[in-house]
Amino acid sequence: MDITITGRGVGIPDRFEDYATEKAEKVEHLAPKSIALEIKVCRHHETHGNAGDDRVELTLIGPGPIVRAEAGAGDKYAAFDLAIDKLIERIRQAKDRRKVHRGQHRPTSLREASADGFSVTDITPASADLIDQVATGSVPVTGESEEDWSPVVIRHKVFPSTRMTQTDAVDHMELVGHDFFLFIDAETDRPSVVYRRKGWDYGVIGLEETADELAARR
Repeated sequence: MDITITGRGVGIPDRFEDYATEKAEKVEHLAPKSIALEIKVCRHHETHGNAGDDRVELTLIGPGPIVRAEAGAGDKYAAFDLAIDKLIERIRQAKDRRKVHRGQHRPTSLREASADGFSVTDITPASADLIDQVATGSVPVTGESEEDWSPVVIRHKVFPSTRMTQTDAVDHMELVGHDFFLFIDAETDRPSVVYRRKGWDYGVIGLEETADELAARR
């Protein structure tokens, strides 16, 4: 697997290259057919008196769908650790989904786990007292300040249309870490979007052209 590291607005020392290359061995072990791992590091400029953060973007290229992950932190090493953990988790989840498709195992749903008091999982539910303290504000919850927060963030991206099955669309969505994925349904030829619901449940929304639209295309 080829590894390329590029920096935008930030230098890439030999120490970071060695660190990233060593960490990437786990990715190659989980995805041995991978062709290349692209690592991009950029520096976010200082804003509102806050120090700029480093951001790492990872793109795993192979014979199958592209896998992406990104993260930001106070330095490039911490950001890389967060990003590669996300990448590894998405690779593992993709393997689990393939096993589910083949009928090898079925994951435990949230309803099944909670019905048995989470005894079959490593999840420890929060106590009623703690939930009440968080709800009443007696236990502070950290987050962005009101002056830095904005409810409207719009990012524009354009991708070439791709025909695929609904199952492939789910795999692509999970591998890039999004909550939805746009595609052309190979069975219906409709522009469609697959989206995450709860747990391992997904939904698909498709667009159907009207008679007027079909006539205009002809």
